[in-house]
Amino acid sequence: MNAPFPPGKAPLRVLIAAPRGFCAGVHRAIEIVERALQRYGPPVYVRHEIVHNRYVVDGLKAKGAVFVEELDDVPDGVPVIFSAHGVPKAVPRAADARGLEWLDATCPLVSKVHRQAERQIEAGRHIVFIGHRGHPEVIGTFGQVPEGTMTLVETVADVATLDLPADMPLAFLTQTTLSVDDTAAVIAALQARFPDIAAPKAEDICYATSNRQAAVKDIAAQCQLMLVIGAPNSSNSLRLAEVAERMGTPARLIQRGGEIEADWLEGVETLGLTAGASAPEELVREVIARLAEFRDLAEEQIVTTTERMTFKLPRQLV
Repeated sequence: MNAPFPPGKAPLRVLIAAPRGFCAGVHRAIEIVERALQRYGPPVYVRHEIVHNRYVVDGLKAKGAVFVEELDDVPDGVPVIFSAHGVPKAVPRAADARGLEWLDATCPLVSKVHRQAERQIEAGRHIVFIGHRGHPEVIGTFGQVPEGTMTLVETVADVATLDLPADMPLAFLTQTTLSVDDTAAVIAALQARFPDIAAPKAEDICYATSNRQAAVKDIAAQCQLMLVIGAPNSSNSLRLAEVAERMGTPARLIQRGGEIEADWLEGVETLGLTAGASAPEELVREVIARLAEFRDLAEEQIVTTTERMTFKLPRQLV
């Protein structure tokens, strides 16, 4: 519970979802950049945003990280880090060809999908991949296997239009940051149309994505507004806002507390608050402070599960 605020403000109950914010893969990726800066000294180059959060990226820039979109933008003789979303195999090969020292910050759960893709191709199956076109994770996963051995679908409607030979052995895999409910519907459509399609041994949607969506479901029905802290290019953050909307609760995706306007809170007695897997806890507190400018807050943390997952760092940094 917050300390009392000056009188005259209407009360606002704030339900804060837990778990929220950083997942183990994001913690690992950021630590890789920070340790690389300590070991090599700045500048350390990072191909693509290490995670999809401007606050995090700007903080690392201030410490000496340089973010670029392509390996060609990295000068010779400096270390380069590959983002948490994963990269096509061609990228580390190109880095090796140039003699660049590189570190892979790919989330281990994304790497697990990469290895599954390789095994399915080795088994002679064509992969139907469920994901969002153009997302870095999708690009990285497609880059693990030979061209033409994987087909992307985004929706149930896409499944109906798949033009694959009836006798082609198939498997499906998914992006790790999708809507749990949407993906279940696409998988059901695939299995109805292709009864023999091979499924992954375990769900590809990562624990953090599933847990954060479940936490939103747990509180959204009690709220008149849900705020999701996350970037507009963050798949898992967008999904959190969608989950709330589907439960009938208006949701707003915000990056910083300063975006919040007083009129957003008109008619709101209970507000839900969560953060995508790339958003640090500092931004949650920033949002709380902004809300306190308008209303007298009563905070409640709603815990649906406790996360204890951790991932090892690359051997170069241990």
